[in-house]
Amino acid sequence: MLPVIIAIVLLVVIVLSTAVIKQGHIGVVTRFGRYDRIMQPGLNLKLPLMESVCKNLSIQNQSIELEFEAISLDQAYVNFKSLIVFAAQDSTEETIKKIAFRFIDDKSFMQTLVRSVESSIRAFVAKKKQAEILVLRAEIIGAVKDHLEESLNSWGYHLLGLQINDISFDEAIMRSMSQVVSSNNMKLAAENEAQAQYLIKTRAAEAEARSIQVKAEAERDASLLKGEGNARFREQVAQGLANAGKVMESGGVPPGFMLFTMWLDGMKYISEHGKGNVMFFDGSNEGLERTMRQMQALKTLDKRSHDTAAH
Repeated sequence: MLPVIIAIVLLVVIVLSTAVIKQGHIGVVTRFGRYDRIMQPGLNLKLPLMESVCKNLSIQNQSIELEFEAISLDQAYVNFKSLIVFAAQDSTEETIKKIAFRFIDDKSFMQTLVRSVESSIRAFVAKKKQAEILVLRAEIIGAVKDHLEESLNSWGYHLLGLQINDISFDEAIMRSMSQVVSSNNMKLAAENEAQAQYLIKTRAAEAEARSIQVKAEAERDASLLKGEGNARFREQVAQGLANAGKVMESGGVPPGFMLFTMWLDGMKYISEHGKGNVMFFDGSNEGLERTMRQMQALKTLDKRSHDTAAH
């Protein structure tokens, strides 16, 4: 029986004299309630009944997610969702002592950390208007980091990262902001449409003006060419008549015969191309004689006008 008791006592002593610290953790040893030393990961020895591992601190990265509300300068309620990532500065004894004894327990530490972040963001937001906050995410993070890094260092930690994952407003404010964006988009669309219509009409007016200009130039050139053609035609006709008159004079044919022939050709052309059905003219000897005299008078008058122009 005695050996059994001795074995049990030895087993209890061994159990009370050892402590196992997990990887990524540091053990804090106190002797009679006073800090004595730290224990590294693995199997460690301690004095039974006199020493105890009061805290098993993690030196791994830790994170905490926060959700809270702030009020802007223009009295708008802003909802934030943020994430904080932090860790122990190192595993030295001084740092571990800060972490172990700066706060009474982990709950107090987390509460202080959360309130520090919330107060920093609220102080920043209180100086900004609602419309500015959405575009100041980086500035908010920068302002909070400066304050939070200093506090964490004094507690034995350092800040690894701070993220603001979401910034939102009350439903009424979100609706009003949506209406403002919608109206701005409609205004921009109307301006773009007006500019497009202006460009279309301007281009159309320029094209029409150019078309009118080209058409006018074409008509002008056509008129010039037509006038030149008519002038050359009359010149050729006059030259032909002059040559015919010389030939007739040299052959002893009266010039009036040529006028009579031209008169007959004129009557023929009128009868062929006229729209009327009947054409009346005096075909008697007296009528033909009168017509010849009139045509001869026209020729004489035309010759006198040419002689006057020559002098």
